[in-house]
Amino acid sequence: MIDHAPDLYAALRDSGAAPEALPAIIASADPATRARLCAVDQGFLRAILGHAQGIRRAPAVQAALAGITPAPMFAPDLAAARTIMLPCDGSVPGMPAFSDRAFDAWFSGQGIDYGLGLYDEPRAVYQTPQFADAASPERRTIHLGIDVFAKAGTPVMAPLPGRVRYVTYQADPLDYGHTLIVQHDIGGVLFHSLYGHLGASLPGLLAPGDRVVPGQTIAHLGDWTENGGWAPHLHFQIMTDMLDQTDGNFFGVGHASLRDIWCDILIDPNLVLRLPPDRLRPRA
Repeated sequence: MIDHAPDLYAALRDSGAAPEALPAIIASADPATRARLCAVDQGFLRAILGHAQGIRRAPAVQAALAGITPAPMFAPDLAAARTIMLPCDGSVPGMPAFSDRAFDAWFSGQGIDYGLGLYDEPRAVYQTPQFADAASPERRTIHLGIDVFAKAGTPVMAPLPGRVRYVTYQADPLDYGHTLIVQHDIGGVLFHSLYGHLGASLPGLLAPGDRVVPGQTIAHLGDWTENGGWAPHLHFQIMTDMLDQTDGNFFGVGHASLRDIWCDILIDPNLVLRLPPDRLRPRA
């Protein structure tokens, strides 16, 4: 059914099969196709099949978040502070890439408290083999979190109650560096939040199993040498499903052709940040 397909994700999406059929699909595939399928996250493959069947993860989490008031994650609060949106489409004159150390000097000259990187934004920086996989020739290029740029060492506070699931260090270049994943339960609705590019203070603040409360300092923004090689910032995202990820990491970018599926798994973080619309536009 899907043997020899260049893009196995697209082939699965078009197959009409239910998620529970995945083991049979893999077992019946030719050896090369089977190896490609087994090399990627099996939970994501099930999500592709489920999405085609009308299964959605986002609505329950969106409704749960709509019924609460998250605590501010930064002081001063993002909603009241001086901010600038930092799109990666070249529309901000003179802005260096987030992975260019010249960004620090440029950012410090903007006269703002925070810079904001876009959710659901295509980014050319991800056009590298690190963001490819065996199932498709398509790179994952759609950014699935919101970035908050500020000085290294800036405290990050918990917006929601939860329990620490993972405290890890992702060492690959342009990965998350120090990373925190917290599990949340709001009225029986389970989901996770991820905080990436953190400082080396993280392991001294939290450990797996710890409870966190809104307003608690849970991390600090990391500098270049501890955050994966980026200008100091927080990458914040919300996962409606951890898929089959069990090593304290999670996808932060997705395939453009599967945007609807990825945005069901990683919903808009502004559901927690609560930034007003005028804070989500570049400064004139």
